[in-house]
Amino acid sequence: MNRNKKKWLVLSLTVVSLTSAACSSKGGEAPGAASSGSAPAKNEAKPQLKSLQIWQKDDYNTYPVAKVLEEKTGYKVQYDMLPQDKPQDKLNLLIASSEPYDAITTVGGSDFKALYADYAKKGALTDLGPLIDKYGPNIKTAISQATLDAAKVDGKLYAIPTTAISFASTSLMIRQDWLDKVGLKPPTTLDELVAVLKAFKEKDPGGNGDKNIPLTIKGDDPIVANIAGAFGLANFYNDVNGKLTPRVLDPGYKEYVAFMTDLFKQGLLDKEFGVNKDATMKEKFSSGKAGMIPLHWADVPTVADALKKNQPDGKMAYIPALKGKDGKFGLAASAGFDRITFIPKAAKHPEDAIKWINAKLDKDTFKLMAIGEEGKHYTFKDGAYTSILPIFTDERNQANNFLMGVDEKNYPTYWQARVRKDPRLFEAWEYLNVKQPAESRKVDLLGISPFMPEYSKSFQQLNTMVNDYTVKLIFGAEPISGLETFQQKFKSSGGDASLKEVNDWYPTVKK
Repeated sequence: MNRNKKKWLVLSLTVVSLTSAACSSKGGEAPGAASSGSAPAKNEAKPQLKSLQIWQKDDYNTYPVAKVLEEKTGYKVQYDMLPQDKPQDKLNLLIASSEPYDAITTVGGSDFKALYADYAKKGALTDLGPLIDKYGPNIKTAISQATLDAAKVDGKLYAIPTTAISFASTSLMIRQDWLDKVGLKPPTTLDELVAVLKAFKEKDPGGNGDKNIPLTIKGDDPIVANIAGAFGLANFYNDVNGKLTPRVLDPGYKEYVAFMTDLFKQGLLDKEFGVNKDATMKEKFSSGKAGMIPLHWADVPTVADALKKNQPDGKMAYIPALKGKDGKFGLAASAGFDRITFIPKAAKHPEDAIKWINAKLDKDTFKLMAIGEEGKHYTFKDGAYTSILPIFTDERNQANNFLMGVDEKNYPTYWQARVRKDPRLFEAWEYLNVKQPAESRKVDLLGISPFMPEYSKSFQQLNTMVNDYTVKLIFGAEPISGLETFQQKFKSSGGDASLKEVNDWYPTVKK
């Protein structure tokens, strides 16, 4: 080959090379797309992401869902966990030290919502709006605009919310065998409840003599589920004549305290309830000492197993939603966020974090992540998803902790596979949420409220104040005549500011 031909060949190759580079830099083709007649290019390498999650008993990195998500999204992720105890303290430290997590998921309770909003206001979080517009079509399809709006802080979206499935969770669980022994039916009114508790005390169905405890509760939660609903106090804030009103300012609060104080004086309420922890309360019931407790449906199998071990012939069941003298009744029903996921400013790969979350919300990938494969992890018949055991428990029991947003249309149906993994679990959930009338479930009206600084700042403190005061009233350590003085203290401690803020918002959503 002569020198001119060599020069022409080199020049031609250079032009081809520059043209190829120019084409790839324009972004007209997805990474890895090949031009007609050429060999396919390699996919652009995806960075490894770093995600901080809530505590769970299993290692996220080795849990089967992690592998499924890596295969389906193409992202390898290093998962770390917040501690089980005092996770807020650890999270504050990590945010303050600019730890470069690409995504952080926390529970969605009011305390963590307040932390999230504080981080956003201090400039520690990434504004996700532009990233979702560019890389999040599945996010927009799966999550409603109303849900996204509820997660905004000062008009900007700094987190992807995972909505909670709305259901009643806690009611009064009774020893059915005690009820049978005293010859009574499950109570449906407050008067009938008192009659049952008196029979438990006087007729010794537990075989404990005068040591029978008709009703036991825990000291940090003296507003007892189901009983509170009969006074219109199902949630911390309830609608009173069109205005959201906290329990302690509700006219029904004084009546509730009088009722519970009367139970205590008659020996129908555990005299030691003020020092009871959750475990203590459950132990008194499952060991055969107590005839009734407030119980979350998720705790039913554990308590039922303990009861069977200690009292082989023992039986337990939920009672209906009790009606008060004016016909009020209700069980608190959840609403709002189960999880929130945000991207700190210190993240190294914010765009890829959104791409990863978007890929997780692909309809098929989401279903695979949430409940697995049909025929392997679950069956589907007559519109119902039923888990296959033990593989569902082994490979999907912790799947909810991998959620970053949900397919809001379909997840409530998928989710039922989780409660069908134990017949007792499903029966308990079904009783409260299907068999009880729909109007018995009183949805937390503040569950989907946007960030409200005064409410968020004061809620935990005010809730603790009210609970502590209620315990003292029931014990007789404080006279009910001092209620107005306490109400003024409540208002001056943030209650007035919260009340105004909440009711400035409420008319915008009230139907």
